[in-house]
Amino acid sequence: MLLKRILTALVLATVVVTAVLLLPTLYFSLFIAVITLIAAFEWMALTDVNTLTRKILFVTFLIVPMLGVTYWTVLLELLSEALEWPEIKDYSDALEWFVIAPVLFWVLTMVLIRKAGPQLLNIEFKSRLKTFSGWLVLLSAWMFLSKLRAYYGPGMVLYFLILIWAADISAFFAGKKWGKDKLAAEISPGKTVQGMYGALASALICSIGLRVYYGFDAFQGEQPELAVLMTIDLAILSILTVLISIYGDLFFSLIKRKKGVKDSGTLLPGHGGILDRVDSIIAAAPFFYAGIILIGRSVFA
Repeated sequence: MLLKRILTALVLATVVVTAVLLLPTLYFSLFIAVITLIAAFEWMALTDVNTLTRKILFVTFLIVPMLGVTYWTVLLELLSEALEWPEIKDYSDALEWFVIAPVLFWVLTMVLIRKAGPQLLNIEFKSRLKTFSGWLVLLSAWMFLSKLRAYYGPGMVLYFLILIWAADISAFFAGKKWGKDKLAAEISPGKTVQGMYGALASALICSIGLRVYYGFDAFQGEQPELAVLMTIDLAILSILTVLISIYGDLFFSLIKRKKGVKDSGTLLPGHGGILDRVDSIIAAAPFFYAGIILIGRSVFA
C-alpha cells in the first residue's frame, strides 16, 4: 500500500509540476478547472447531491463563473462599447475583492473546528449550506490558483505547492515520531499537535529556502530594510498558509466522517479521491493569494 501511495504521488507531482511550468496561462486554468470539476462530483457524493437536476445546476454554477473570470476583461471591453462607458474598464481588478469571502470562510472554519470540533459532528447542516460551501471553496481555489499563475508566474505557484506538500510530509513524519496529543481526535484521529508543529516548522524552512534561492543581494541594496520586511512577511504568510491548509484538511475530514466514508473517492490508487489529495490546497490557495497581494501592496506603498 505504501509503495502504491508513493508511486501515485510521484506521478501526480510530475504531472502537476509539468503543468505549472510548461502550460500557457489559459491551458493551466483549464487544467485546474478539470481537477476542480472532478472534485465537484466527489463533493456532491459526500453531501448527497444525488439528483441529475441538482448535479447539473451545481456544475453549471461552477463553469459559468469560471468562464466569466477567464474572459472578465473581454466582458468589460464589450460592456464598455455597448454602454458607451469607457470607465467601466477601470473595474478590471474588481474580482480581487472576492478573495475576502473564502479567506473569511476558512478562518471561521478553523476557529469552529478548534473550539467545537466534536459538536460539529452532531450538527445536521442544511443541504443548501453544504452545496453553497462546496461551490465557494471549489470555485475560489480554482480562481485564485489561476490568478496566482497568471499574475505572479509559475515560480510562485510552484513555491505554494512545495509549501503545502512539504507541510503534509513533515506533519506525517513528525506525528509518527513525536505525536501524542490529538489535534482533533473525533474528526481525524491520525492528526496530532506535534505533527502540526512539524508542518509549521517546514513552512518556516521553505520561506528561508526561498530567500536563499533568490540570494541576499537585496540586503545590500538601496533599501535593505525593505528586503528584510519582505522576508519576514513571506515567512509569516507561509506559516499561516500551512495552518489554514491543516484545518482545510480537517474540514474535508469532517464532511467525510459525517458521511461515514474514509475517502472521497477511488480515482487515485492508494490515495482515494481527488479531494483527498487537494483538500489542503483548496483551503490554502485563496489565503496565500490574499497574502501575496497584501505583501505586494506594502512594498509599493
